[in-house]
Amino acid sequence: MAKLIAGIGTSHVPSIGAAVDNGKTQTEYWKPLFDQFEPARSWVETVKPDVSIIVYNDHAHAFDLGSIPTFSIGTCESFRSSDEGYGPRPIPDVQGDPRLAWHLIESLVLDQFDITMVNDMTVDHGLTVPLSIMYDQPTNWPCKVIPLAVNVVQYPQPTGRRCYALGQAIRKAIESYDQDITVAIYGTGGLSHQLQGERAGVINEPFDNWFLDKLVTDPLTVAEVDHTTWLRETGSEGIEAVMWLIMRGALSEEVKEVYRFTHCPASNTNYGMTILENAAGQ
Repeated sequence: MAKLIAGIGTSHVPSIGAAVDNGKTQTEYWKPLFDQFEPARSWVETVKPDVSIIVYNDHAHAFDLGSIPTFSIGTCESFRSSDEGYGPRPIPDVQGDPRLAWHLIESLVLDQFDITMVNDMTVDHGLTVPLSIMYDQPTNWPCKVIPLAVNVVQYPQPTGRRCYALGQAIRKAIESYDQDITVAIYGTGGLSHQLQGERAGVINEPFDNWFLDKLVTDPLTVAEVDHTTWLRETGSEGIEAVMWLIMRGALSEEVKEVYRFTHCPASNTNYGMTILENAAGQ
C-alpha cells in the first residue's frame, strides 16, 4: 500500500525561480529568504518521498481562456518547463508517474470529482518553483511528480470546502494504491498578494498568519472562507492559497507542524511555507 507521509505548503513566487536560475540566491535581497529554505531541504532529504503530488495553478501556459478545467491531473511520462515569455527554465524535465496518476483519476472520478485528464502538458513556475525551493538545482529531480492543476484564476474558483474534500479523496486513493511507495503532497500559491489594479501590492500578514495557524488546528474553519473574503483579505492572487486546503485535506485530522516560516516581501508577495506530518498513529 502507498503511504502519504507529509504535506508541504509553499508560495510559488516566479522570481524565486529566476533567482535560482541566474545565481542570485545569495544576493542581499534574496539571501534572507533562501537561508530559511535550508531546514526544509534537510527535511526532504531525510524523508525522500518517491512521488510528490504538486497542487498548483497554471498561469495560461498549459491552459488558456479557451479551456479552463477546475481540476486536472497530468498523466505524462515527463513534463517540460513552459516558456513563460523568456524561454523555458534551465531545469531538468519533471518525471511523471502515469500509473499512479491514472489510479488517482479513476478513484477520484468514481468518488464524484470531475477530473480533467491531461496527456500532453508543460508545467510553469507554479509547479517548478516549489521543486527548486525544496531541491535547489539537481541534475535530475529526486522524485516523480504528479501535477494537479486547479483553476484559481477565472471565476468561479472551487470553494475551500470542495478543495478540502478533494484532499480527503486523494488520501483515500493513495491508500488504495497497490505499490509500496511514499507520497508527499504540496499545496502551492499565495500567500497574500495582488499584481494589478488599485490594490496592487496589497499584503495582509495578520490574515496570512491566521490562515497558517488554522490550517494546523482547525482547517474546516479555513475551508468555510468564501471567495469574497479571500479577495478582500488577501488580494486577487492571494486566493491561490485555497489550494493548500487540498494538501491539508489529504492529511490526518491531527497533524504535527514540522517547520513554518514567512518572509515579507518576496517580490510583491508574503512568502509562506509550512511542512506538516500526520500525527502519530493517524
